[in-house]
Amino acid sequence: MGRPLRAEQFAAEEICIVHAIQRCVRRAFLAGIDAQTGTDYSYRREWIRRRMEALASVFGIDVLTYAILSNHLHVILRNRPDVVAAWTDEEVALRWLRVFPGRRLDEHLADPTEVEVQALASNPERITKIRQRLSDISWFMRALSEPIARLANRQDDCTGRFWEGRFKAQRIADEAGLLACAMYVDLNPIRAAMVETPDQAVHTSAYDRIEGEKGSEIDSAAFDLIPVSLEERVEEIRTKTTAQRKEKVKASRSRKRSRRVRRDSWLAPLTLNRRTLSSNPELSKSGVRASDKGFLNLAWQDYLELLRWTAVQGADFAQRKVPKKLGDVLRSVGIEASMWRDLVWNYKKYFGRSGCAGSPAAMNADAARHNRSWYQGHRQASECFASS
Repeated sequence: MGRPLRAEQFAAEEICIVHAIQRCVRRAFLAGIDAQTGTDYSYRREWIRRRMEALASVFGIDVLTYAILSNHLHVILRNRPDVVAAWTDEEVALRWLRVFPGRRLDEHLADPTEVEVQALASNPERITKIRQRLSDISWFMRALSEPIARLANRQDDCTGRFWEGRFKAQRIADEAGLLACAMYVDLNPIRAAMVETPDQAVHTSAYDRIEGEKGSEIDSAAFDLIPVSLEERVEEIRTKTTAQRKEKVKASRSRKRSRRVRRDSWLAPLTLNRRTLSSNPELSKSGVRASDKGFLNLAWQDYLELLRWTAVQGADFAQRKVPKKLGDVLRSVGIEASMWRDLVWNYKKYFGRSGCAGSPAAMNADAARHNRSWYQGHRQASECFASS
């Protein structure tokens, strides 16, 4: 069966969770070491992380989990049309112009003015389309991938494709599939033998959450959601006469916006708030993410304990008994504890060629909802899940 259509996997107007994979066409040159020249491009991982952090502050999309490796990246996203619906037309216009400013006189003049925001907000037809795009995972991935490709091509002094093609998308059907996929993503650097423990896996969501719990802070990459006044724009144009003045304007604006935030503040909280109604969008007022809604019925400390235990299981193939506490966690979401290690470490065996991941019952229900007979991998994965 061929690759499912994007429209079958997710829609901007429907809340869903998607595992996206974007691979570099030049393989190890994304953020790894060029074997021929010895050049280390590892610093590009921070380009990608900061871009995701910036986009999380303006899109109606929650970043749940991510991992940036040498030649590809994984990210689990949840689109939030309910959050976007709560924004005013002016907020929608400003957020859009931050990411897609259109033509400007110069890069440092890309900040939208109050006049430009009001002009866009007064166009109902255009605003309706933009609202949809701000909760569209395809537009998020486009806004992530294109600037990184341009930066890398400019640095490599070349043209042409940087990414293999469109990102691979996999719809997550239920919480069991989400837990397995999140764990698979967080453990990718260990599977790739880049590090030995999740605590060492920089540029993963697990590392950010671990460091965030310790109080680690970073300079925020979030977009400033305050438009520039017309007077400020005029002054910028006037001071553009020399490179020295232009740098002064950039430095002044950078100082005005700089703030320190907890390292994981831009990621969606891991734990769902059971006291909050499921229909509550839980809009975030922090300015660094779309909402404060979690995504697992699991405490962070339990997730971390399970993550660290699962990471150790990759050191050898001996089947170790899952500790009772962790086994109870797995059984609560319908996963056979004895198959947990195999499900995560061999995730691609079960779901690598499938457009959907989750328990067989959830995958079958999703297939029926999209008029498909089945999803590849649902039978093979059945042994890993408790029978309903």
